[in-house]
Amino acid sequence: MKTPICRFDTPDGVAAWYAIDDRVMGGSSASRIAFDPQGHAVFSGSLSLTDKGGFASVRAPLIASNSLGGSAFLLTVRGDGKRYKFSIRTGAEFDGISYQAPFQPPADEWTTTRLAASDFVPTWRGRVLDHLPPLDPASARQVGLLIADRQMGSFKLDLRAIELVG
Repeated sequence: MKTPICRFDTPDGVAAWYAIDDRVMGGSSASRIAFDPQGHAVFSGSLSLTDKGGFASVRAPLIASNSLGGSAFLLTVRGDGKRYKFSIRTGAEFDGISYQAPFQPPADEWTTTRLAASDFVPTWRGRVLDHLPPLDPASARQVGLLIADRQMGSFKLDLRAIELVG
């Protein structure tokens, strides 16, 4: 059974999302998420390594996430050939622990990417934290998307939906 987490087929689907880029620490990368009238969201921007930068991200809080049950996330996306990370935050802190799972959708083709809960690695500011328990999807409080890994230049990831499956 699929449980919708985020649907991006209306402008309301992106209303709660906001960007957090390396500018918070002096970098110069920039990103945004916007509704495309064709019925999906677009996470786009430019990644720069200038001034010790190197990441761009967007995130959104989850409402009533304590009712989530499942073992994998499905992302319906169209990529640009670059690597991204899907992140789950289990706390309400702005700068807290983030469980991240990498994915690389094919360029210019809609696809559904499956990320099992076991694919997620706990991190803090990009550093892996080996001492934490595995991700429990029921504890998700925020979801996000991130591009980093020295992939300089422009990027674009289209999104239709994020779902949780058993």
